[in-house]
Amino acid sequence: MANLKEIRTRISSVQKTKQVTAAMKMVSAAKLKKAQDAIVQIRPYADKLHEILSNLTGSLNPDDNLYGVQRKADKILLIAITSNKGLCGAFNSNVIKQVNVLTEGVYADQNQKGNLEVLCIGKQANEILKKTHKVIGERNSLYDDLSFENVSALAESIMEEFVEGKYDKVELVYNQFKNAGVQILTTEQFLPVQHEEEENNVQSDYIFEPNKEEIVQDLIPKSLKTQFFKAMLDSFASEHGARMTAMHKATDNASDLIQDLNLTYNKARQAAITNEILEIVSGANALAQ
Repeated sequence: MANLKEIRTRISSVQKTKQVTAAMKMVSAAKLKKAQDAIVQIRPYADKLHEILSNLTGSLNPDDNLYGVQRKADKILLIAITSNKGLCGAFNSNVIKQVNVLTEGVYADQNQKGNLEVLCIGKQANEILKKTHKVIGERNSLYDDLSFENVSALAESIMEEFVEGKYDKVELVYNQFKNAGVQILTTEQFLPVQHEEEENNVQSDYIFEPNKEEIVQDLIPKSLKTQFFKAMLDSFASEHGARMTAMHKATDNASDLIQDLNLTYNKARQAAITNEILEIVSGANALAQ
């Protein structure tokens, strides 16, 4: 059994750790509220925009839709969206594992040929994936000012590279926010734009001004930028939800550990007192004889 000083030192250390995890939980809870409000506000807009485009682009001439060109998927870009910081459970590792699954499975041939590239958003993905994958860069600074303007600039550059033929397919790998305790790992095709068939061939009654082609050509880039921004907000909210949950569990574990250490300390202290009493009694008996 450890001596009393060692146990007291460990109790003190765990108490300090508990204070840190409790503080991090409170900070994440505060940031989560703001991030959750942002993703909840943008989802209806993004979903409605996607619905309108799905109704329009099905009858659009493929040559007029530069972002919907279907090519043989020889050159792939995977965009891994993680966080800059850790201590958020399996939030980052799940994205990294999914990138590995894709590169070793669906895109194994492209990866072997060197035609698969990874763009990392978040330091956690960059530090791990650059050791085993062809990482073309990182955009960790996006989290310094997570705004539509900054995200849309990155999305626009990727869209231009797709049009130029640098990539045949672009996919996003990120955590979709459901609630503070649940994050859904998502692999979402960014480019080319997918056309969804309307159920029962129902046509929506739209009046187009000036014409459908010009409207779609304006909406498709805007929809893609909105889709990218929504993925970033989903990941940002998921990060704080995962960190709040992880810190909550860590704080509870610290409390349990402190309770166990206090029990061990009391047992050790009682044993020491008993030994001292036995020594005193033995000494008194020896003197009496």
